[in-house]
Amino acid sequence: MGAFDMLGIAGSGLATHQTWLDAVSFNIANVNTVRSTDEDAFQAQFVMAEAVPDGGVEVSGIALGDPEGRMVHNPEHPLADEDGYVRMPDVDMASQMSQLVMAQRGFQAQAAVIRNAQDVYSSALSIGRNA
Repeated sequence: MGAFDMLGIAGSGLATHQTWLDAVSFNIANVNTVRSTDEDAFQAQFVMAEAVPDGGVEVSGIALGDPEGRMVHNPEHPLADEDGYVRMPDVDMASQMSQLVMAQRGFQAQAAVIRNAQDVYSSALSIGRNA
């Protein structure tokens, strides 16, 4: 492991957590998206990550939730079918909020690693200048 590998590894974690935060935010923003019954429901996004052989992590893909969603009886809605149903996403808000907290904490931890590494490298450079 080289002297600056820590920054690359933490940077890859930071980027992955940012993608995770973006996906969870998108899911939360669309939790009440209503569609007609002849359309697919909003599909939640789930970030898939994998380890990189030389250290770090990368986003390997985005999995999508169930396009069937759930049928909700809401006859007053303008998109309701003749039976009064609309299609809602099958997004569990409690799960999304838990995911949001985990992604935030991971992002904060990666940012702290980068800050600490920068401080260490800066201290090492200042020691070299004073010698």
